[in-house]
Amino acid sequence: MIQMTKDLHTKRYTIEPGTKVDLDKFDPSDTSGFEGKDSDEQKESEKLNEDLRGLQEKLWAEHKAKVLVVLQGMDTAGKDGVIRRVFQGVNPQGVIVAHFGVPTQEDLDRDFLWRIHQRTPGKGEMVIFNRSHYESVLVERVHKLVPDNVWQRRYKEINNFEKLLADDDTTILKFYLHISKDEQKKRLQERLDDPSKEWKFSDNDIPERKFWDEYMKAYQDMLSETSIEHAPWHLIPSDHKWYRDLVVSRIIVKALEKLDLHYPKPANDLSTITIK
Repeated sequence: MIQMTKDLHTKRYTIEPGTKVDLDKFDPSDTSGFEGKDSDEQKESEKLNEDLRGLQEKLWAEHKAKVLVVLQGMDTAGKDGVIRRVFQGVNPQGVIVAHFGVPTQEDLDRDFLWRIHQRTPGKGEMVIFNRSHYESVLVERVHKLVPDNVWQRRYKEINNFEKLLADDDTTILKFYLHISKDEQKKRLQERLDDPSKEWKFSDNDIPERKFWDEYMKAYQDMLSETSIEHAPWHLIPSDHKWYRDLVVSRIIVKALEKLDLHYPKPANDLSTITIK
């Protein structure tokens, strides 16, 4: 049974600007608001999917606002799962998924935001970043690919970049999918055990686990330094996939509802037209 209002429920996972984040204080297995995965969860998930489809259709048709969804998290946190389930049934014309892998030499020859800016949404579009510009203060920091002063200054540069997007009518929704190390171990093992998931397993998955503590520190600093008024972070408990998807759906639908989207009025009076 649902135990709290949706607004209070989603606010509890928003990192207020200026907050010093300690990830040890956030339970990745939290399912607050539900006694368990039951019919209430299923009904609300279906309703949220329906609402999102309708809102995204208006966003595309009205062709004014822009929406950027940023997904970050450790391997197996569920970035692909969120894209697959939360955005199920949306119009592919107006929804674009951008994945950022290892920078090319062309990327490295320019500032770190050059390749990112090219993938930001245009009017009417919703763009989903599967990983993002934040890799530059995560992977590059943990593996010491750039000097400390370089990744440290990037917090300010990212904030300025997102302020530019927000000032240009882009709604920015940032989600950190928070899982436990034990849950990651379980999901990695599932990839090895299930032939249909083997393709997801990477040779880097095991070596990267050795840097878990360093990544947690990097994520803490990222959340603390870049959760700002026009683009706050949402820290989503992600050990339970159904709950992760539900909370993300709630936040996205609420944000789109605030945009007061409408289908555009026809340029001409259609009442006089007769189809023969």
